[in-house]
Amino acid sequence: MATNRAAWIRSRGSKLEVGEAKFSPPQNNQILIRNHAIAINPLDWIIQIAGGFMYRWLAYPTVLGSDVAGEVIEVGSEVTNFSVGDRVIGHAVGSDKDSNNPSEGGFQNYTAVLAHMASRIPDFTPYESAVVIPLGLSTASCALYQRDLLNLELPSSNPPSRDETILIWGGSSSVGSNAIQLAVASGYRVVTTASPKNFNYVTSIGASSVFDHRAPNVIGEIINALQGKDLAGAIAIGETGATSCVRIMARCSGKRFVAIATPPVSFTNLAASTKSPTNTAIFVTRLVGTNVKLWIDAKRKGVDFKYIFGSALKNNEVADAIYGDFLPQALCEGRYIPAPPARVVGEGLEKIQYAIDLAKDGVSAEKIVVKVV
Repeated sequence: MATNRAAWIRSRGSKLEVGEAKFSPPQNNQILIRNHAIAINPLDWIIQIAGGFMYRWLAYPTVLGSDVAGEVIEVGSEVTNFSVGDRVIGHAVGSDKDSNNPSEGGFQNYTAVLAHMASRIPDFTPYESAVVIPLGLSTASCALYQRDLLNLELPSSNPPSRDETILIWGGSSSVGSNAIQLAVASGYRVVTTASPKNFNYVTSIGASSVFDHRAPNVIGEIINALQGKDLAGAIAIGETGATSCVRIMARCSGKRFVAIATPPVSFTNLAASTKSPTNTAIFVTRLVGTNVKLWIDAKRKGVDFKYIFGSALKNNEVADAIYGDFLPQALCEGRYIPAPPARVVGEGLEKIQYAIDLAKDGVSAEKIVVKVV
């Protein structure tokens, strides 16, 4: 039996510690992946410093991490679409409430992943490049295709050109990078925002128009650009995304619905806010207050919204449609690229805490990656 090691979080708010972990065979509907690369998401550092009120169900010690890439070494008895030796990416869901299982976390040598939340990758794609995809892809897919969110047409190899436009606020982010590509593969026109230095990047992956999210009159500029066009809705990413999208949707025709990936509050100072009960209370109060204000504003303007939970697709038909039907062939044919680009910052489980700290300081049009083996 192989020996497993993991980067454990022993208690709420603690730093990761590398140590031995149980080698768990996959369940009937899972594959076991020997990880070669791991990617970092904002969710990782948010859980680390604020799991006490955002992920209350987590049983410690546990293993965090969502994005893995590696080689299949074992398949569950009900799995028919993967074989031992396949090169894959997977969305690990060990931190989800209905899992809450260290063996399904990403920050370790071997991770058990639901077979319908994994995809083969081409031989020509390095693991450290492909690993940027899973959580960003899943979150974008939930926003675009779930029936309770935007409920758009699914992506295909040759989509018809549709008359609708989607607004993606925060196009250079991980979720935005995947949302742009998926929306284009579904036949929609994409209007997005980014910093000027990332304009070429977001247009290279399919955006038709891009606006500077920090420009003083960016909301007015986008409203003017969308006049005469039918909207398929919006995806809001980043602190200012939700309120901005609500204001824009209220002035445009089409579907007035915003799928929200990020609350309208800054998480930049979250680490400092959680150092004392008083500061935590202040942060929570602000979080609740901004959401109440958003709800009132949206109702007054006739705009609906809903938050995205990035792994919700595992419980509906969207996972199979994206990870099974669309992504493997799209990657092989070059119609879909791993995005944003990987920034490899080290090798080994011991580097994951360092990588999390880097991600917490902020990244732009890139994703922090650690090689494992």
